[in-house]
Amino acid sequence: MIPEIGHFSLILAMLVACFLGVLSIAGGQQGRADWMAMARPGAQVLCLLAAFSFGCLTYAFYTNDFSVMYVAQHSNSKLPDMYRIAAVWGGHEGSLLLWLLMLCGWMMAISLFSRQLPDVMVSRVLGVMALIAAGFLMFMLFTSNPFLRLVDIPADGRDLNPLLQDPGLVFHPPMLYMGYVGMSVPFAFSIAALLNGRLDAAWARWTRPWATAAWICLTIGIALGSWWAYYELGWGGWWFWDPVENASFLPWLIGTALIHSLAVTEKRGLFRSWTIMLSLIAFSLSLLGTFLVRSGVLTSVHAFASDPKRGVFILLFLALVVGSSLVLFATRSGKVRSGGSFALLSRETLLLLNNVLLSTAAAAVLLGTVYPLIIDALNLGKLSVGPPYFNSVFAPIMLPVLFLMVIGSFARWKTDTVSNLLKKLSPVALVSMLLGCSAPFLAGSWSALVALALSLAFWIVLGSCVQIYRQLKDTLHWRSTPMSFWGMHVAHMGIAVCVVGITMVKGYETEKDVRMAVGDTVEVGGYTFRLTGISQKAGPNYNADVGTVELIKNSRVLKTLHPEKRSYFSSTMPMTEAAIDSGLTRDVYVSLGEKLDSSGPPAWAVRVYHKPFVPWIWVGCLLMALGGAIAVMDKRYRRKLVSTWTGTEVKGATA
Repeated sequence: MIPEIGHFSLILAMLVACFLGVLSIAGGQQGRADWMAMARPGAQVLCLLAAFSFGCLTYAFYTNDFSVMYVAQHSNSKLPDMYRIAAVWGGHEGSLLLWLLMLCGWMMAISLFSRQLPDVMVSRVLGVMALIAAGFLMFMLFTSNPFLRLVDIPADGRDLNPLLQDPGLVFHPPMLYMGYVGMSVPFAFSIAALLNGRLDAAWARWTRPWATAAWICLTIGIALGSWWAYYELGWGGWWFWDPVENASFLPWLIGTALIHSLAVTEKRGLFRSWTIMLSLIAFSLSLLGTFLVRSGVLTSVHAFASDPKRGVFILLFLALVVGSSLVLFATRSGKVRSGGSFALLSRETLLLLNNVLLSTAAAAVLLGTVYPLIIDALNLGKLSVGPPYFNSVFAPIMLPVLFLMVIGSFARWKTDTVSNLLKKLSPVALVSMLLGCSAPFLAGSWSALVALALSLAFWIVLGSCVQIYRQLKDTLHWRSTPMSFWGMHVAHMGIAVCVVGITMVKGYETEKDVRMAVGDTVEVGGYTFRLTGISQKAGPNYNADVGTVELIKNSRVLKTLHPEKRSYFSSTMPMTEAAIDSGLTRDVYVSLGEKLDSSGPPAWAVRVYHKPFVPWIWVGCLLMALGGAIAVMDKRYRRKLVSTWTGTEVKGATA
């Protein structure tokens, strides 16, 4: 009866979400304190119901209950325990339940860490999120019930997709979903502000840590997905501009603009309309990603569903959420207009330009992602938009973002002068250009694009170092410096590290596809690879051919690598498990292909890569996330301040 109990828990959750959403928002509008008081306990009950339902589905997987259709489709009795648990979100229905659990988790966090916020604010925020939860609960119960039973119970399950039988699946989807769903928090805060007609510094201070926390999760989730694709798919690539990859990248770009816009709203009371619009767009793009992954409109190794009926439901829900929020913004935007002014050359102007460029970059990626789908839907033919489009359009937009990043952090609020900025930044620019133009010679060949990108990376790092030095010089102790200052510069340095990794691997990676028999060698990137043998290995639910490849440099064996070609019992699709030797400044990467028909000695297709600085991409992403985490710990989010919401002292809440 456990699956039925889990199903019943979802039904109760839908009822709670509907009542919570309606009563909380109505209570805020009518000033009913008794209705508003239901918001926090209601959110906690909703979270407990979602967690209980998720636990029931997890138990069904753990006990191999193949009478549950979803378990039979995505698990197998021979599946290792770790992947059996991860299989809970390895398909469409379970991933939706995880989506709901993450949403309810954010609601629980708001209910617990917002004790000092006005009740009317908390009530409206939780009410908006409850209505979103109600929509997804209806979607699950009516089209994607994970607890459906089978009449004819199979002896065993179909097994989890072999591509997903990897440790990356255990961590990547939950973290990515935390970021996806976390964008609903600034969205809900913005709707609450529009309903109230007030948007002040207190509102921005309440919203900013939640938006940053969601951005941190999204950053880590995207990095984990990139790393998974790099080592699991066997292609040696870390980013393919896949439509589903783009779906997670779009809210990240807008979220980056949002946290910068919130900073201006908090400090100067400006960019209020920008902040509201960016929060609405960020969550709308998260819903769009959900539509792309689950509608069946595209084919991807990341996609979950192929049922158009489900896509229609999500599309209607997306239209309802986006349409209603935009209508509310149009009718209430006049009440949240910014006051104050700033000069053409000021930190405000540069941050505004940052918002414009990031939004333009997101629009370019969105166009390349959905335009082929629109053309196909209108029966105008098939159109493929691949990496050449994205690389040629996205990179030119982001280069000025990197350049303005440093200028914006040096510029003064309200107004500044060209002479003042030149005095501060000329030495930084000169040293950055010298280092950036010299570094490509060390790699063996000079390239103008590589020199430009590396110059910008040095520009960011040196600019941050100069500001840190000046800050420490002007203050008595580093602890007196706001945590947001340290977080900003750590995140900026993370971007620089990521740029170095991307630039070097794109500019200097080498690869070879070769036919190798035992004893053959191939040279790539200054390394020699020698195939010394092929053996067989029996896994828990697969058989594998395992290569033994010696990595040699200067006639010395550095390491022995063991790439695999796996054949899973439940699938005829062969899987490649690459062998990677990672170092500080490079990866050497070997993947074993199929056995080749030949009249001579047995031979295999082997692909070898030398990828300089590729680990820096993920190190940079982790530094960005670390910078966000440091910024969230800023003590000013816990200071008391006066809000126009109540006219009384309130205390900012942190995520």
